[in-house]
Amino acid sequence: MAGLCGTSILAVAIWLQAGKDGPEILSPGAATINPYIAVNILIVVGVTIMILGFLGCFGAMKENQFVLLLFFIGLTLILLLQVVAGIVGATNKSKTERALKETLQTNVHLLSATNGKLFQKAFSEIQEKLKCCGLINGASDWGDNFQYYYKSCECPGASDSSCTKYDGKTIYKQSCFSLIRCLFSRSLSIVIGLAFGLAAVEVLGLIFSIVLYCQIRKK
Repeated sequence: MAGLCGTSILAVAIWLQAGKDGPEILSPGAATINPYIAVNILIVVGVTIMILGFLGCFGAMKENQFVLLLFFIGLTLILLLQVVAGIVGATNKSKTERALKETLQTNVHLLSATNGKLFQKAFSEIQEKLKCCGLINGASDWGDNFQYYYKSCECPGASDSSCTKYDGKTIYKQSCFSLIRCLFSRSLSIVIGLAFGLAAVEVLGLIFSIVLYCQIRKK
């Protein structure tokens, strides 16, 4: 059971981590609000729980009290950390989203800068995926750099209500800020939900392990 929990956490964490553009668009100075830090922690937790799961299976098969006790203590510590992290994440969600907004507003000047290539490249890829253009004010956020990155803003249908004309190009009308905020909020909600949801399953694992421990002790 613990092994399945660990595998589930690891699978979801890797899926969230697959979006590699997040850290670049939040940089610099956004480590405190970066959800990818929480995702990295989830990966570590997932691997740890998988190891504990194998430990629990070994203890159950061999009816080894010491190994079962190690499993129980380890899973209890992980469970406590998981619940605390979930509570902290849930109570600070709105604060974190405000910090995200401030960070993006601070970083918007990098789109028109001459030395923000890493940010610009990452943001260009996000524009293409989310079908939006610019960060706060639309295409004008790019300044003179628009000529280099307009292709990621291009809208296929000129008559589409989601498109507009800018500098002779047909581009997406909507800026990316609200879409990034929704993406960020969804990732944060998944992390928090995972922490609480799997905690219930882990409690069952703790109950089964202590019951088995007591039964072996009575023999």
